[in-house]
Amino acid sequence: MSGMAILENVRRYRATASLYRQTASFRPLQRLSLLEQALEWERRALAELEAYFGQRETGVSPLQSWMVQTTTWPMLNAA
Repeated sequence: MSGMAILENVRRYRATASLYRQTASFRPLQRLSLLEQALEWERRALAELEAYFGQRETGVSPLQSWMVQTTTWPMLNAA
């Protein structure tokens, strides 16, 4: 994926997180759930950036880096 596509994904993820945070301010009963979802979108944005810059430094594709992050992380939590 090109750098511009990565940045566009990051922009979209962060915009989505912002919408969740805004909605949380108007819905106190769902506030915690909405803020958790906003945090998840921020994590996705960060993962995109880390994958892109990691790929530039190591020569690994962003998709490979993302797959490693998403498939090994739950296993680490289970241990």
